[in-house]
Amino acid sequence: MESLNITHGSVSMNETVVQHSQASTFVTAIALPIFMFAGGAIGNIIAIIVLSVSRQERKSSAFYTLVCGLAVTDLLGTCLASPLTIANYMDKTVLTVQHVCEFHSFLLLFFGLTGLSIICTMAAERYMAICCPYTYQRWGVDRRFAQKFLFVIYICNIFFCCLPMMGMSKSELQPSGTWCFIDWETEEPVAAAYTVLYGSVSLLLILGTILLNLAVCGALLLMRQRTVQRPVTRGSVRDRWRALSSAAETQMMAVLVMTSAVVLACSAPLVVRVFANCFILNNDPNADLAAIRIAAVNPILDPWIYILLRRSLFRKLIKLSRQGSSTRSTSSPTLQRSLFYPVIVRDSHVITQLMCNANIMTQLPATVKFTSYDTESPRQT
Repeated sequence: MESLNITHGSVSMNETVVQHSQASTFVTAIALPIFMFAGGAIGNIIAIIVLSVSRQERKSSAFYTLVCGLAVTDLLGTCLASPLTIANYMDKTVLTVQHVCEFHSFLLLFFGLTGLSIICTMAAERYMAICCPYTYQRWGVDRRFAQKFLFVIYICNIFFCCLPMMGMSKSELQPSGTWCFIDWETEEPVAAAYTVLYGSVSLLLILGTILLNLAVCGALLLMRQRTVQRPVTRGSVRDRWRALSSAAETQMMAVLVMTSAVVLACSAPLVVRVFANCFILNNDPNADLAAIRIAAVNPILDPWIYILLRRSLFRKLIKLSRQGSSTRSTSSPTLQRSLFYPVIVRDSHVITQLMCNANIMTQLPATVKFTSYDTESPRQT
C-alpha cells in the first residue's frame, strides 16, 4: 500500500510539472502575437496623429497622402489579421473552419501586396516630381490624384486577392497551425499559376521600387553636385526657391528610402518562400513561419520612421551637413549658408518640409517674374 501511495504521489507531481510547463509554453507563444498587435496598432495610431497635426500637411501633396495611406493600410492589416491569430492561439480550432481560413489567407495576401503597391507608388511619385516635373504638373498630381490612385490600388488588390476564394486557388492551414495561406505546393495548373503570378507581381513591385529609388537618388546627387560646383553669388529669388526645393526633396527621399528599405526587407523573405515552395518544392515549415513573421514586423516598424524623422534625426543631419559645408566653403560662406540651409529648413519639422514640395518652381504662377538682385548697387550709391 505504501508503494502504491508513493507511485500515485509521483504521478501527481509529474502531471503538475507537465501542466506548469504547458502553461508557460502557452503564455510564451501567445505573448508574441499580442505584442506585435499592440506594437503595430499603437505605433500606426501615433503615426497617423503625427502626420495629421500640422496645418501645412493637411493642405499638402500627393507624397503626404500616400504616406498616410500606407500608415492606414498597416493599421487595418494589424487590426484585422492579428485578432484571428491570437484567437487561434487560444482555440486551435478557429482557423480549421474553412471560411475563416480563407479570410485569414486573403488578409495576408491583400495587405502584403497593398503595402508593396503603395511604396512603389511613392517611389514613382518622387521620380515624376524630380525627373519629369512637366509631366507631373500636366497630370495634376496632387492630394486628390493620390487619393484616387489609392482607391484604384485597393480595388485591384482586393479583386486579385479574392481569386483564391473564387476557386482559382485554395487556402489551407499551414503546418504550424497558426496561419493560413494559399496552397503553394499544389500541382494543379491553375492554382500553381496563381501562386507564380502572386510572387511575380510582388517581385516586380520590389524591383520597381528599388530602380525608381536609385534613379531619384542619382538625380538628387547630380543636382547637389552641380549646385556645389556652381555656387550662387547672387541671391535671386529663383535660386533661393531651387535651394529650398532641393533641401525638401532630400528629406522626402530620406523618408521614402528608409520606408522602402523596411518594406522590402520584410516582404522579400515571403516572396522567396513563394517561389521556393512552387519551383524547388522545398518543404520547410519553419522557414515559411519565419517569413510570415518577418512580414508581420513591417507594420510595427513603418510608423516609427515617420515619427523619428519628424524632429530629432533631421535636425542633427542638417547640423552636421551645415558644419561640413562651412569647412569646405571658401567663398561667401555666410551667403551660401543662408541659401542652402534656410531658417525654415532648420526650424520646422521634417514632415512639414515634405510638404514644401519638389514642384515649388512649377507651382508658381506664370505671371511671376524673377529679377536678380544686384549686390553691387548699394556700393555704387
